[in-house]
Amino acid sequence: MVNRELIDALRDAEAVKFGEFELSHGGTSDYYVDKYVFETDPRCLRLIAAAFADRIGDERLAGVALGAVPLVAATAVETDRPYVIVRKQAKEYGTGNRIEGEFEAGEEVAVLEDIATTGQSAIDAVEALRDAGAVVERVLVVVDREEGARENLAERDIELESLLTATELLADRDR
Repeated sequence: MVNRELIDALRDAEAVKFGEFELSHGGTSDYYVDKYVFETDPRCLRLIAAAFADRIGDERLAGVALGAVPLVAATAVETDRPYVIVRKQAKEYGTGNRIEGEFEAGEEVAVLEDIATTGQSAIDAVEALRDAGAVVERVLVVVDREEGARENLAERDIELESLLTATELLADRDR
């Protein structure tokens, strides 16, 4: 089911932009979903947290730094579930942690992410969590750009669950 309220909120916040944009994986696109716009908009953040909360079971939450930190924090408050933050690499000072927060080996963890294009940042986070002993079987994203992330994650036995797909977000784009 398409989440029309979330689509409208993303559009109202002007998080969906049209033009020519370079993407993090090096490709280009004629549209861009600006995660920093929707992650700093209270209405969008509230809707995203509620939608993620509806999909969370007993798993501990994990957010990929930096982009998914507001999403995982809001979802943790919504679900009253603890969370961890997965850095792209271990920090070079202090504790030197790659994963911030606590979880038990063998614990089920659901990874939250903002946008999935190829899925590489989610894959890296899942691998770090699995290496640390977590059981990770799924990644939840706000928008799946439908550019290979689902297939790339599936190759590693990870299910991708999206609140919206690019097809849904861009349908009736002049609406």
